[in-house]
Amino acid sequence: MFQRTIAEKVSCTGIGLHSGSPVELTLHPARAGTGVIFERTDVGLPVEVPAASESVTATLNATTLGRAGTSVGTVEHLLAALYGLGIDNVRVEVHGPEIPVMDGSAAPFVFLVRQAGIFEQDAPRRVLRVRSPLEIRDGKKRIRIEPARTLRVSYAVDFAHPCIGRQSLRGLELVNGSFEAELARARTFGFLHEVEALWRAGLARGGSLENTIVLDEVGVMNPEGLRWGDEFVRHKVLDLVGDLALLGMPVQGHVIVERGGHALHQRMVGELARRARAWSEPANVADSYAEPISYGALRTATA
Repeated sequence: MFQRTIAEKVSCTGIGLHSGSPVELTLHPARAGTGVIFERTDVGLPVEVPAASESVTATLNATTLGRAGTSVGTVEHLLAALYGLGIDNVRVEVHGPEIPVMDGSAAPFVFLVRQAGIFEQDAPRRVLRVRSPLEIRDGKKRIRIEPARTLRVSYAVDFAHPCIGRQSLRGLELVNGSFEAELARARTFGFLHEVEALWRAGLARGGSLENTIVLDEVGVMNPEGLRWGDEFVRHKVLDLVGDLALLGMPVQGHVIVERGGHALHQRMVGELARRARAWSEPANVADSYAEPISYGALRTATA
């Protein structure tokens, strides 16, 4: 029902997934109404970049935000963790070109926020309550959102690889700790045959088996294997949550995605942002997504 920030500042270090550069990250508490603000501290005069749909400058293999010629890349895993824990306001200092990849999931950022503590602020939260269906199609790709009392996600991926094939999550309701239980530990993934092309494009220079699920022609190359059999679709849902966080308020709607990615997610986020003024309204106790108290149910289907 009320906005929340972190209780104290907290920091970590790592490397950027695409740049390969060392990165220092510090989260600071922020006043109610601030939202999530990224601040590059390695570019002379610090530049603030709001976590908002209008700040999106690129969606190739990650979501990148930018303002006044300064960008912050690979923001989606951190934003997913903040959304999943109900954090509305925080200032994110980044000394480097992108958010550190950590282990390729949102779990390290969840741990970071839990270490800092969560502080409830004396200001009401607003929610974006979807009032009518919206759908975007791009060939075989599709994203749709329908009215619902909470944020629910149904997501399907389809890759011609023996370890993936078609995987789907059906009706995952993001309440009562389900983000931490079902999504936070799902890691980013990539295919060995694409690595050289990514390198030529200046991407994935920090990728390794420590922060990415890597697939060769027949299987998973990571010695520890998968955290879930359907970790691939779970990570896609994690990315979606991070992209939805750019709306600046929790969403009440059922998002249905077929073969999605950051570009498709952001097309929907842009449409929702244009309707935000008409569709946003004060949260109430029944609709609040505040502090998780128990784990919600999840139905899965993998084929």
